Amino acid sequence: MIYPPAERQPIVDHLHGRAVPDPYRWLEDPASQATRDWLAAQEKLWRDHAAALPGRDGWHARVSELTGVGTVGPPAWRGERRFFLRRTARQEHAVLYVAGPGRVEQALVDPMELDPSGLTTLDHWQPDPHGRLLAYQLSRSGDERSELYVMDVGTRQVVDGPIDRCRYAPVVWLPDGKAFFYVRSRQVCLHRLGTPAGQDTVICAAERSYGLGISHDGRWLTVSAAAGGGNDLWLADLSASCPDSPSLRVVQESTDVVTVPAVGRDGRMYLLTTLGAPRGRLCVADPAHPGPEHWRELVGPDPEAVIADFAVLDDSVLVVARTRHAISELSVHDLATGEPLGRVPLPGLGSAGRMSTRPEGGHEVWFTYTDSVTPAGVHRYDARTGRSSLWDPAPGSVEVPELSARRLVYTSADGTAVRMVVLARPGSGPRPTILYGYGGFGLSLTPSYSSYILPWVEAGGVFALAQLRGGGEEGAQWHRAGMLDRKQNVFDDFIAAAERLIADGWTTAAQLAACGESNGGLLVGAAVTQRPDLFAAAVCSAPLLDMVRYERSGLGPSWRPEYGSAADPEQLGWLLGYSPYHRVRDGVDYPAILLTAFGGDSRVDPCHARKMCAALQWATSGSRPVLLRHESDVGHGARAAGRAAGLAADMLAFLAAHTGLRGRPEGR
Repeated sequence: MIYPPAERQPIVDHLHGRAVPDPYRWLEDPASQATRDWLAAQEKLWRDHAAALPGRDGWHARVSELTGVGTVGPPAWRGERRFFLRRTARQEHAVLYVAGPGRVEQALVDPMELDPSGLTTLDHWQPDPHGRLLAYQLSRSGDERSELYVMDVGTRQVVDGPIDRCRYAPVVWLPDGKAFFYVRSRQVCLHRLGTPAGQDTVICAAERSYGLGISHDGRWLTVSAAAGGGNDLWLADLSASCPDSPSLRVVQESTDVVTVPAVGRDGRMYLLTTLGAPRGRLCVADPAHPGPEHWRELVGPDPEAVIADFAVLDDSVLVVARTRHAISELSVHDLATGEPLGRVPLPGLGSAGRMSTRPEGGHEVWFTYTDSVTPAGVHRYDARTGRSSLWDPAPGSVEVPELSARRLVYTSADGTAVRMVVLARPGSGPRPTILYGYGGFGLSLTPSYSSYILPWVEAGGVFALAQLRGGGEEGAQWHRAGMLDRKQNVFDDFIAAAERLIADGWTTAAQLAACGESNGGLLVGAAVTQRPDLFAAAVCSAPLLDMVRYERSGLGPSWRPEYGSAADPEQLGWLLGYSPYHRVRDGVDYPAILLTAFGGDSRVDPCHARKMCAALQWATSGSRPVLLRHESDVGHGARAAGRAAGLAADMLAFLAAHTGLRGRPEGR
């Protein structure tokens, strides 16, 4: 394959006594004519290759069909009104609806109605305590730089906003519905309706990643901020101080402990915390004395399960959500003592989403459930009967393939036991296989319905998900074991998973593909530069790849607690030890690699993919292609369903062609 020319410039940074070459720095500037010409040539190269991929149209048709089941979210109750998201097969984006006592549904925010091009997304929303007003956030072209609006629910008229610089901002309303706390430009502010945003009171001026909460009666405000491997946490009594200058008391600071607070209707402060329990425990305290020395354990830690959520119901009932090796469990406890009373029945070995209750109290809890073959639907548990049932199913239906899920435990390079889920149809012998991973930020890979995974398995392939260190599958220590100076553990876990799949006869190196997105793209980049012999192909989507300069763009500065900083001499050594862009070597036969990048991505700068593509195209000695699929007007997160299906189908067609998968998905 003849690649577009890319000049290797003699740029070398001297950092803490190290010479760090950066020959493709010019590709960091998206506006330069040289970058634009190079990118246009790369896009043509990809289009020509994609047009010749066998079965590409079939992959797209089946992904679209499986996507057509749609999505539905749990209800957010405000009195007799419930707010919820739903997307049907005919809709490109989920629509926010409200339904009253008669279950008559009204669309409140329809992104396609606002923008028929499909480039506008609904990023976040929060009704006021009475359900009369709705704060919601929109962004365009994938940039996630949300603008916040306030709507009158009865008239659907915008009554306030837009307020800019509200990226996924948490919003907590005051009880009268005339003001709310929110985050703007990474600062906590108080906004009063009808007042220009420029006059908003800044409550917390330090620019950080904040979370906000407020008690049902509006008395207690909680503010948290990410800090290293934990979070700082403050509490304010709004009955004793003005909302414009709340007296924030320290609950915890300067610790690696993660604590999530909530003040309940009973006046107690509930704290999900990793203090003294890496897999978490639930404590209670008097908000008047919120420090850890006053916490009392209500539900203790489980040695193998991570506590994830809780819900307080009437009649002294507490429901606790855990994940045991990434599989969800819901248990029922006595609210006063924490003693276990039973389990909430779930349909299978899958994932339960966050629980939703009526703010004023009740005996019901709602949650989503999904697994590998079950689209997410909303389930309802009734504490009075002890029964759970499907309350609101996915809007559509589709036939899914029969498959088996094997849960394996394998050994990583340092002897650590790591878990992996292998999805396949019945059969034997090596098959084309996708190995997927993430391994970062404490995020867990849990079972879920996927219109990306199912077509691959249906066509005869194997799909494996490795639950790597750096994730949250086994709690806070599992996360810490894959961050900062221990980041190489993540890559070792992934490589060991690949070796186990080959050793067990699931696949061969000539049939194995690596796949990951965002931090998972970093994972794939590290894997193919450290062990190119293990993989036939790879998809590296929206990746971080230049770990020396990642802090200079996107949300990079906020990720220093996860990766470290090149400004620190020791940490620069960690980063250079695995930075994929800096580990590319001339004359290596690299796998077939598809890098995907998005022009509107404001989290991970698409320059990472551009620079890595140029480096790999220059270096590879083999005939397998290195290609860049660039998509403008979309970003790192949500996008129209059709755009998402097109991306998934292209990735599957590419991996099938370069791992030898000859079967095709079934569908209609």
